[in-house]
Amino acid sequence: MNTTIRIKLSVMMFLEFFIWGAWFVTLGTFLGSNLKASGSETAAVFSTQSWGAIIAPFIIGLIADRYFNAEKILGILHLAGAFLMYQMYQSEDVGMFYAYVLSYMVLYMPTLALVNSVAFNQMKDAEKEFANIRVWGTIGWILAGLSISFLFHWDSVEAVSNGLLKNTFLLAGIAALVLGLLSFSLPKTPPKVSDGKIKIADIIGLDALKLLKDKNFLIFFISSILICIPLAFYYQNAHPFLTAAGIENPTGKMAIGQISEALFLLFIPVFFARFGFKKTILVGMLAWAIRYVLFAYGNGTDLSFMLILGIALHGICYDFFFVSGQIYTNSKAGEKYKSAAQGLITLATYGIGMLIGFAVAGWITDNYKTLDGAINWQMVWIIPAGIAFAVFLIFALLFQDKNKAVNEI
Repeated sequence: MNTTIRIKLSVMMFLEFFIWGAWFVTLGTFLGSNLKASGSETAAVFSTQSWGAIIAPFIIGLIADRYFNAEKILGILHLAGAFLMYQMYQSEDVGMFYAYVLSYMVLYMPTLALVNSVAFNQMKDAEKEFANIRVWGTIGWILAGLSISFLFHWDSVEAVSNGLLKNTFLLAGIAALVLGLLSFSLPKTPPKVSDGKIKIADIIGLDALKLLKDKNFLIFFISSILICIPLAFYYQNAHPFLTAAGIENPTGKMAIGQISEALFLLFIPVFFARFGFKKTILVGMLAWAIRYVLFAYGNGTDLSFMLILGIALHGICYDFFFVSGQIYTNSKAGEKYKSAAQGLITLATYGIGMLIGFAVAGWITDNYKTLDGAINWQMVWIIPAGIAFAVFLIFALLFQDKNKAVNEI
């Protein structure tokens, strides 16, 4: 891969995740402060991510993989996304905002697969080359958060009360416009030509359902859905909670989670080699419970270090469960079902699991209030902590390390 292509792919990844990080992190606070959305309305808006994840395979499988170059579809989707971001920026009603964000997520979620397709198509040794390109996506997300807090100061108490947080959609829209235009200059990535009939089962990974006959994989599959319930609480409530707690520059501080994610990714091979798959994934589950206990009993003053530590645990929470889970799924599926199995796990987690999680988080937020009518944040975090610990116990008791080779991936 020559230097020019490497730079283009790196910029592509940077912008892809800069866009997402520029508006999604602060979304909960925006909905509550600007649009006066209830917990259930906020949950409905966040669940658009899940609907986008469910619909995305059909866009990729039925259109991108068969008829058009990936880079061209990527460009069209991001240009349309830039328009929708501007509409979200102008929205003053939660109903209209929901329509725009749903449309946006249906278009954005497929781009996550498309940028990977464009990148992989240029690589001779993806295992060695991809990480160096993909890391720019994490950097993009981090810089989006740092810019909002430390450059523009849109998430300060005064800025939020003055409605300046909506500028995050304008920032994301500009980045989407730039990536949309850039995409047409990316290396050509032709469709995968196939004369065979399209099978819906292939597209959404239903062929991998055969793997559920394995008791261990079934336990892992169910646990993956259940652990997404506490995950949804973090996406939906973390930023509003930190803002309410009085944490300065909350968006920038939440970027600590992405820094942690990048660092702990390096430790997964070490944990696999020393402790095996089961113990690695159990550490990830337990970390979810611990982080929410820290959120429940920390505050924005003398115990603010507990909130920062809870954010920093994101690397263990995400990497040790989701990344290790993807590796485990890949090892169990075999060559025939690798793609189908990954598709099935994505559908189960970001689709079914997150849909349930956002709904539960919205209901809890609406129904647990203090005497003065404010959100009872302690209960909002204690409940997902309990769910995460219950999943931890279920997995610890039921998952059996029968296959040493799998246990030491």
